[in-house]
Amino acid sequence: MHRLDFATTGALLIGKTSSSIIALNKLFEDRSIKKTYYAVTIGNMKSEGSITTEVDEKPCKSNYKVHQTVTSERFGYLNLVELEPFTGRRHQLRQHLSDIGNPILGDKDYAIDHLILNGKGMYLHAYSISFRHPFTNEFMHLKSDLPERFKKIFSSI
Repeated sequence: MHRLDFATTGALLIGKTSSSIIALNKLFEDRSIKKTYYAVTIGNMKSEGSITTEVDEKPCKSNYKVHQTVTSERFGYLNLVELEPFTGRRHQLRQHLSDIGNPILGDKDYAIDHLILNGKGMYLHAYSISFRHPFTNEFMHLKSDLPERFKKIFSSI
C-alpha cells in the first residue's frame, strides 16, 4: 500500500485483496492513515519542529520531535527523532532532515560528505501505522519495535 526505501526498516501495510487495496489506497489519498517513523540524525537539533518544503516540486510537510540526544566523538551529536510525515513524497523525510542540516545516520544520498557512515545501513525505521479499518471500522495500530542498532546508541529506549 505504501513503500519503504530499500534501507528503511519497519512496518509495511499490504493489501491482500483488490477491494482492500482500493479501500486502503483511498485512506492514503484522504490522509486518514497516520505513519510514525524514527530516525537517528546527526548534529545539534531543536527539540521539535515542523519542516515544510517542496519535494519534486510538490509541497510537503513533516513534524519532528527529538526524544534523546547523545554526544558522539565522530558526529558531534546523535539524536533519536520521531517523525510524522503529513504527505508521502519520495524520500521526503530524508530530504527534510538533510535540508535542516541534520541528515539521517547512514543515508548516503543526503549525507554531509565527511559524515558518511559506511556499512551500517540507514537509521530510518517505520515505527507505526494507525488507521480505521476500511471494512470493520476498527481502529488499527500496527507497530514495529525499534531495531537493536538504535538501542545500542540510545541505551534508555
